[in-house]
Amino acid sequence: MDEHKGKSFDELEKLAREKVLKQNRDWFTRLNQQEADDDFAIYVNAVTQAIDPHTNYYPPAEKDNFDITMSGKLEGIGARLQQEGAYTKVTEIIPGSPSAKQGDLTAEDVILKVAQADGEPVEVVDMPINDVVKLIRGKKGTEVRLTVKKLDGTTAIVPIIRDVVILEETFAKSAIIEEDGSRVGYIYLPSFYSDFDNRSGRDCFYDVKAELAKLQNEGIDGLVFDLRNNTGGYLYDVVKMVGLFIEDGPICQVKSKQGLPKLHKDSDEGIQYTGPLTVLVNSFSASASEIFAAAIQDYNRGVVIGSKSTYGKGTVQRFFDLDRILDSKYDYLKPLGSIKMTIQKFYRIDGGSTQQKGVVPDIVLPDQYSEIEVGERLKDNVMPWTEITPANYDNYANLSSDINTLKGLSDSRIQNDATFKMIMEQSKWMKEQRDDTNQSLNYTVLKKEEEEVKEKGKQYDEIIKEISNMTVSNPKSDQPIIDANAEKKELNEEWLKKLKKDIYIHESINILQDFNL
Repeated sequence: MDEHKGKSFDELEKLAREKVLKQNRDWFTRLNQQEADDDFAIYVNAVTQAIDPHTNYYPPAEKDNFDITMSGKLEGIGARLQQEGAYTKVTEIIPGSPSAKQGDLTAEDVILKVAQADGEPVEVVDMPINDVVKLIRGKKGTEVRLTVKKLDGTTAIVPIIRDVVILEETFAKSAIIEEDGSRVGYIYLPSFYSDFDNRSGRDCFYDVKAELAKLQNEGIDGLVFDLRNNTGGYLYDVVKMVGLFIEDGPICQVKSKQGLPKLHKDSDEGIQYTGPLTVLVNSFSASASEIFAAAIQDYNRGVVIGSKSTYGKGTVQRFFDLDRILDSKYDYLKPLGSIKMTIQKFYRIDGGSTQQKGVVPDIVLPDQYSEIEVGERLKDNVMPWTEITPANYDNYANLSSDINTLKGLSDSRIQNDATFKMIMEQSKWMKEQRDDTNQSLNYTVLKKEEEEVKEKGKQYDEIIKEISNMTVSNPKSDQPIIDANAEKKELNEEWLKKLKKDIYIHESINILQDFNL
């Protein structure tokens, strides 16, 4: 670090000791804040993890957080918090949230006290962050007053009226990408989310359907459907979503320990998009996203593109609310939380499972994890790969004869592309760094090795750069909404810039253009 330049060994040692001491104190502070319920959760999860990596106990607070992630909304003030030692600090204000509208709460504010309206303030210094969050969250329309310490050292009381906070980054969104005369639609889906507690809440199926309509209204020559880092979600939604791209037919099969497999079929609401399609995946695309990619691949409906394989989570879980099975005489123990339990495995319509093996893309693109093993198969106590009888289905389109042609054209571009060459080099280097477990105890040698690694890593900073002939914009119908909020506009501009630097989207568009050969 630059601030360490020119310091003597003794000065550096003093700084290092202070830093390690702070880390250890913070760690012991968090340990001392643990309560009996925390210890119980650790114990139960140690037992469940010995049986299955996806069977877990969720204490009430963790289950609430899971529901927030899957619904994309909560009732609160719209501020992201982080614990630093004894203090809870604001790290981000969510655009459009009550905190953003009120305006006085800012990132880096340290929360000292929390009061409910004009009630007595509660000191939150040394309080676990989960307990602080419980005090701050609350029903829509109620008031919370935060006593905060500002960066300039002053103290202020910030009153905020709670409301429904929408976490926009959890929802599907789209863009128009123009390159070399092609006009391509792009849809990014971070997870297969749904709000089961509110029928009018956000649902990934209807959101993707709406994004498709926007893109089609503006005229597109092809579609890139991005499921990278999509860790899954609700099975029912992915089954319906595949139906947007095929006429009708089975989507996947699920099987419990006993009984015959159950076939999940398209509800036959009608196909919405019939044009050229590519599906982007990577090593962290899991569960429901693997069902989608596998179905598109099995029907030869589109081309699956990405890492050497997806994550390989081919199991289905269900939540069981422990309060519902508790005898009424034990009501004083509530709330107990929930158990998420593995109850089924899902299978492709060709009879194979995605468990451990994942989905192998039609066209494999190198990434930084190409040389490193990741995925379900590396976990302890995972279920084995198995297969069942294939379902009866007809190919939507016969792309199989074209895949080899598309793959050959893509491979040729990749081998001659400077960015992909650098990505392949980075992947090999990362594996070398990971496999090298030797560490010198000599300070001079260690410092030299660290500097060499840092210098080597700098050359890979050039991997992310704008693609000059690619233009990225929002659908016209989205623009008034984006322009109406300065924070949303800024975040949107950052997202568009990120897309413009994405070499994988660029190659997906090249492959879509190859469809027309």
